Amino acid sequence: MRVACSILIALTLLSVPHYALAVQPDEILPDPALEGRARTLSKELRCMVCQNQSIDDSDAPLARDLRLLVRERLKEGDSDSQVIDFLVARYGEFVLLKPRLALHTMLLWFGPPALLCSGALALVLIVRRRSKRGPDDQVKPEGGNLSSAEQARLAELLKSES
Repeated sequence: MRVACSILIALTLLSVPHYALAVQPDEILPDPALEGRARTLSKELRCMVCQNQSIDDSDAPLARDLRLLVRERLKEGDSDSQVIDFLVARYGEFVLLKPRLALHTMLLWFGPPALLCSGALALVLIVRRRSKRGPDDQVKPEGGNLSSAEQARLAELLKSES
C-alpha cells in the first residue's frame, strides 16, 4: 500500500506543468505592482523557442532573458505599451501572442470566421438543394434516358423484388 501511495504521489508531482516553475525567484521584482505588470506583459509575449507558449509559461533560456528584459524596462519607468513596442521593434510582431489588428494581419483575424461562414453557407445550400429534390427524383445514368425496353425490364425487376 505504501509503495502504491508513493508511486501515486510521484506521478502527481511529475504531472505538474513544467511552466508552473518558469518564473524563477531571482526574477521576481520586490515591488508587487511592478511584478504584477511584468507578469501580465509576460503572458502576452510569445516564447520564440516554444512558439506556442508565453514567456511567462516557458522555461526556455530565451524566455528567461525576455522576462528579465521586460522587468528591466519596467524598472526604468517604461509604460506597458512602451515595453511591448520595444519588443515588437526588436523581434517583430511574431513576439505577440495576440497579433495586432492591422492591414497585414487581417487574414489572421478575419480568415477563420470567413471560412466558418463559407462552410455554413455551403452546408445550407447543399441541404436546400437536397430537400428540393424529392424521393421520386432519380439520378439519370450517364448514357441518358432509358430505352422503352430497358424501362420495361427495370419495372419487371422492381415488381419481382416487392
